[in-house]
Amino acid sequence: MTSENPHAGQGSVLLDIGDDIGALVVTMPADLEGIEVEINRVDATDHRQPPGHQHDHHHDADHHDHGSHRPHVAVVARPAAAGVIPSLVFPELTEGRYELYRRPSGPVELMVTIRGGQVTEASWPVGH
Repeated sequence: MTSENPHAGQGSVLLDIGDDIGALVVTMPADLEGIEVEINRVDATDHRQPPGHQHDHHHDADHHDHGSHRPHVAVVARPAAAGVIPSLVFPELTEGRYELYRRPSGPVELMVTIRGGQVTEASWPVGH
């Protein structure tokens, strides 16, 4: 059995956006590094389908989509101009309204609207 690369996702993330596909970057509190956050599209007509736009190419190693499960990513410390910043990145999302929560079924802690061709930036609420 092979374990995942412990350094995966700590660098740059390739975003494949355009048309109705956008991306989400959320700045996270440092004490949440390592937790996994799940995303759920709330304005889709069929809630049984996972929200991301599916492509046949490599995704950032900390982005997971297991069949019918909702996509989730880990909070990872990433280098930025201002230093190392804990964040999570959903690299490909169909435009729409989404809720985010800690896995496996925490309460909704953040709502965002994704626009096609844009990177949406948000901050996780402090104290959550």
